[in-house]
Amino acid sequence: MAIGWRLAQRGVAVDLFERGEAGHGASWAAAGMLAAGVETEPAEDSLNALNRLSLSLWPDFAADLERVSGIAVDLRREGTLMIALNRDDTAQLRFTYDFQRAQGIELDWLSARQALEREPRLNPNLAGAVYSPGDHQADNRKLVRALKRAFIAAGGTLHEHAAVAAIETAGGAVTGLRLDDRRHAASCVVLAAGAWSGEIAGLPARIPVRPVKGQMLALKMDAMAPLLRHVVWSPRVYLVPRNDGRLIVGGTVEEKGFDAELTAGGILALLEGAWRVLPAVEELPIDEMWVGFRPGSRDDAPLLGPSEVDGLVLATGHYRNGILLTPVTADAVARYILTGEVAAAIQPFALSRFAKAKEQA
Repeated sequence: MAIGWRLAQRGVAVDLFERGEAGHGASWAAAGMLAAGVETEPAEDSLNALNRLSLSLWPDFAADLERVSGIAVDLRREGTLMIALNRDDTAQLRFTYDFQRAQGIELDWLSARQALEREPRLNPNLAGAVYSPGDHQADNRKLVRALKRAFIAAGGTLHEHAAVAAIETAGGAVTGLRLDDRRHAASCVVLAAGAWSGEIAGLPARIPVRPVKGQMLALKMDAMAPLLRHVVWSPRVYLVPRNDGRLIVGGTVEEKGFDAELTAGGILALLEGAWRVLPAVEELPIDEMWVGFRPGSRDDAPLLGPSEVDGLVLATGHYRNGILLTPVTADAVARYILTGEVAAAIQPFALSRFAKAKEQA
């Protein structure tokens, strides 16, 4: 929807086909964390740079979207706390802190007392914490509603409950889409089907994107006196407080295909992990529980830009960072479609990298 909105803003005729309700896949299931700093990991230089670039775009992106849609996306900038509950956690947190600081991430090491001054309801026995002032959050469900409204207002045409059966090609170029009951002609197709990207027929090679299951839940806090103000990461769970009082708890990481079942073990792990971080959660009502499917590629980095099929453009495989990478993905993909220029930031994320890796192996 973000890509479609950016293209429609520039006068391009855009039809968006959605197998269900727009924005109700991984984007709906997400927690909305914009964690470019604390997500920085070794051996992922290109992805770390892309995450940080997209985070820098978020304030203007959110302001523009809110202006045209009239829907607040609740971009919150209190920052993020990573906490350690014992000596082993502290050692791992110190390693992560040292590495991320060396990458230029602004972080503050906090004693247990300093962490409790920021968040008094945290476990009083915590061992230490790191504060990342640059890692924020947005309400992902408000985001998709805003994008839907902005896309339609800009002139885009949305087809919901219209699953694409196949992408049609001829002579190495895209010619359109085949739906169950009709064909839609197109000279350019953007494949942005998340975890389902590899399920669509008609491609010369299978798109290497798989579903990575995540179970999550939401608890109900008092919106006027919430237990937390910051996003909090612990070794087992993350906690994301919303403006309406919901507290998002996530998320399991399971390689189980499209298994949409909530499990006792998954929910127990989330609740126990949350309780160890924030003991007062045991008094909170459960508001909702759900399963989502992160779109993971072979290296868990996105697939962005042109493919070997003329007119087929990829915007998928964002794994845990789909909400974070929305602004840069929308801008870079729209730019390529309009000008033929592949932005430097997305060049490392071409589908061809997997073929190159195989040849080198």
